[in-house]
This record gives sequence, C-alpha cells and structure tokens, in this order.
Amino acid sequence: MDSRRFAAALAGALFCMAAVSADGAQAQGSPTRGRQIVERNCAMCHATGIRGESPSKTAPRFRDLSNRYPIEMLEEALAEGMLTRHPAMPEFRFKVPEIDDIISYLVSIQVRQPVGLRRTPEPSGAPIRTGGR
Repeated sequence: MDSRRFAAALAGALFCMAAVSADGAQAQGSPTRGRQIVERNCAMCHATGIRGESPSKTAPRFRDLSNRYPIEMLEEALAEGMLTRHPAMPEFRFKVPEIDDIISYLVSIQVRQPVGLRRTPEPSGAPIRTGGR
C-alpha cells in the first residue's frame, strides 16, 4: 500500500473511531478475556499491561500502540496473521470473539500522548500487513 492510500485509510479509521467515541459505543469484547489472551500469547516479548517495559527491547508496549496506529486497524491483522519486519514475531491468527476481546483490552489500556509529542513511527512501527493476501 503506498503512503497516500495508507494515509487515506488511516484518516478514515480515525474518523470512524471519533464517530464511535462520540456515540459512547464501546468494543463488544471482554477486556478481561483480552488481557488473558495477550498475556498468554504476547507477554514473552511485549509489555501487555499499563506498566512495565517489554522484555524484548524491539517489541512495542501494548499501551502505546494507539500512538502508532488506530487500534481497530489491528482487527484484520489479528484475523489473518501479522507480517512484521521482525522475523522472531510469530504469526498469530485469532477467531472473531478473541479479536473482539483483544481489541477491547487494547483500547482499555491505551496511554495517549498529546499530538505534538507523538513520535513519528519508526520502521518497526510501519503499517502492519496481513498474511492472508
């Protein structure tokens, strides 16, 4: 995906997130089940909670993911498998109820930085591609 199309997709996702937030809607999943899933599958490399650092220095803290991309954009990657630039990252594929739980949990732990303080995504923060295509 070229940078213009990614920027347009990102803007659309942000608009949708704002519309959902304005309506007061929340994710359908269970943050508790989502926490259990990410602790079981991701905590060996990532900081999965609201505190602490990632065991792997190259793995982003989950509470900071919204500073890189809209959390809802992860739904497809969680369903089809994530392809990252990091070869040690396993390819996970989750079912829809698990994805709802994971997204609900991730949304619940985000620490948003003010816009002026957000870092520009590094190459490791590049858009996540899915393995299903």
